[in-house]
Amino acid sequence: MNLLIVESPAKAKTLNKYLGRDFNVIASMGHIKDLPTNDLGVDINQNFKPSYYVIKGKGKTIQKMKELAKKAERVYLGPDPDREGEAIAVHIYEELGVPEDRIYRVLFNEITKNAVIDSIRNPQKLDMNKYQSQQARRILDRLVGYLISPILWRKVMPGLSAGRVQSVAVKLIILREEAIREFKKQRFYELDGLFSKESESRFKARLTSIGNNKAVFDDESKAISTKNHIKQLSYFKVSGVNDSQRKRNPFPPFITSKLQQAAYNAFGFSAKKTMQLAQDLYEGMDVGDGKLEGLITYMRTDSVRISKEAIESVRGFISEKWGIEYLPESPNFYSSKSRAQDAHEAIRPTHVEYAPDSLRDILPRDHFRLYELIWKRFVASQMSPAIYSQRVVVIESGAYEFRSTASKLIFDGFMKLYNEVEENNSGETEQNGVAIPELKSGDLLNLADIEIVSRDTQPPARYTEATLIKELEERG
Repeated sequence: MNLLIVESPAKAKTLNKYLGRDFNVIASMGHIKDLPTNDLGVDINQNFKPSYYVIKGKGKTIQKMKELAKKAERVYLGPDPDREGEAIAVHIYEELGVPEDRIYRVLFNEITKNAVIDSIRNPQKLDMNKYQSQQARRILDRLVGYLISPILWRKVMPGLSAGRVQSVAVKLIILREEAIREFKKQRFYELDGLFSKESESRFKARLTSIGNNKAVFDDESKAISTKNHIKQLSYFKVSGVNDSQRKRNPFPPFITSKLQQAAYNAFGFSAKKTMQLAQDLYEGMDVGDGKLEGLITYMRTDSVRISKEAIESVRGFISEKWGIEYLPESPNFYSSKSRAQDAHEAIRPTHVEYAPDSLRDILPRDHFRLYELIWKRFVASQMSPAIYSQRVVVIESGAYEFRSTASKLIFDGFMKLYNEVEENNSGETEQNGVAIPELKSGDLLNLADIEIVSRDTQPPARYTEATLIKELEERG
């Protein structure tokens, strides 16, 4: 009999179904050791040596693990494949008292039968470098929290706390609030002309320049004066027509921070809720007839890398579902940020065949919504780009230049499955889906009307949970 120790009962339940009678799978119920709660627990004078103790209430769990480990032929440690998981594995090893040659570390990037069996067949040793990195982070957390929080109690208010990440986030929020308070609104004015060619339909074009100057006015009287002058002009001539196509490429599959942001924007989920739902999907959910299956890969990752097998699987799915026009000639590859650890794949479904519709009436509502978001983002990431036809028309009359841009979707590509709002910050009038008449250079146009469009500069927006996560991510 072999023993496999993981940190979660739900994970243990799923693994037990895969491994059968040769394995006893139990859960440590998270960390079993930690720094003391009533003391700093870090000896600064001894190279920042931490002092760990067994967490209250974990004694029976440790005793059970010890008893089973003594009888086991092999002991596999399978907590999550990240720093915290490695710390749990090392602390369990320290408490078991089992010879090192009977201890095996197994990493589950996904909890599916094939992946689990492959990990058991290819175990590793405990990664002490990863453990030490967790120790460094834990010690920093303790030093910042225990040494700075008392200053807050004395100077600000009792009960406040400082933290390695928390304090930086608070500083960002303060800086943003100061910027909002110091902001002074400014109004500016632009001019939109309504043009037509003979009896054809009208279209808008924005006045973009007067000679070498941008046509943006901070004084309404100047805008009115310019408007009245333009209305007196005798002709408006098309000086350029540029027809082109542009591609909109799909988004990469999710990393942790992007999943948190997307789930907040789509459903209002907090980062904590998103990670708990994702943990459940990773550890195993009932997919019908009592069958437990890990539905997504490990959800704590900063990499957009995808395995070769997953790419082959999703490309086959896309081709069969929508046809080869929705499948690029070669797979789409994405680059992770330079600081990425790249320890795990991007977040993706473990089986692309589990399309959301097949699980709609099986998964709890919020689990389903998050799974659908992950599934669609991943599948779309390997689809063809969307293609737009774009027409830019330049209209001149003396020193005055107007521009109009019309964009029309002609092939939906990945947007057939997944779409996010794309902002237009070009400063030109964009008429998505609205056709500009067939025009050529030299055509004369009628000015049917011209209007003043006023806008106010906007203060910086207060952070939402999603935008704060994004800011922290961008700052490293």
